[in-house]
Amino acid sequence: MPEARQESAKGKSLRTLSGKKAPSTKPAPHPSLAQYQTAMQLMQEGKYEKARAAFEKLIQNGAPEMLERCRTYLAVCERHSQKVTLAFSSPEEQYDYAISLLNTGNYEDARDQFEDLLKKNNLAGYAHYGLAVLNSITGQAEECLVHLHKAIELNPQNRIQARGDADFVDMADDPRFTELLYPEVL
Repeated sequence: MPEARQESAKGKSLRTLSGKKAPSTKPAPHPSLAQYQTAMQLMQEGKYEKARAAFEKLIQNGAPEMLERCRTYLAVCERHSQKVTLAFSSPEEQYDYAISLLNTGNYEDARDQFEDLLKKNNLAGYAHYGLAVLNSITGQAEECLVHLHKAIELNPQNRIQARGDADFVDMADDPRFTELLYPEVL
């Protein structure tokens, strides 16, 4: 008998005294497990609409033990789907939205909005300025300087605004930042 247990531990199947395979005591996985895995993969790939439909189907006829998780992930998919459908009537409105995200600490979504503005118009000095502020707050000095330089190049008034902007406090000790804001001192 101990030998049979060792065989089982090694992954081999047990045999009865007659030499036949013993029936498996492990229950077969619920068919909805594969559907759940597919829905999770879709969500991870950013295909929220397809994942949402899969989770809705699982909520209706999936395994009861997965029901709560499916509801949670369904809510996540719905939230992400709503982000994609944001529409702004003007670039200024999108900029205001990005600033509100920045002010509430939602840095990744703010970055997405600023970058989207720049994709539409790379000469939008205000979007470069917003990215400079964001990069300063998040400790990305090089990117901050690049965007601030571009913002000042596109609109010299940004230099004066940056001099009094408390969001650049972390950049104050960087000599490149000082040279950018006070070129007349040199």
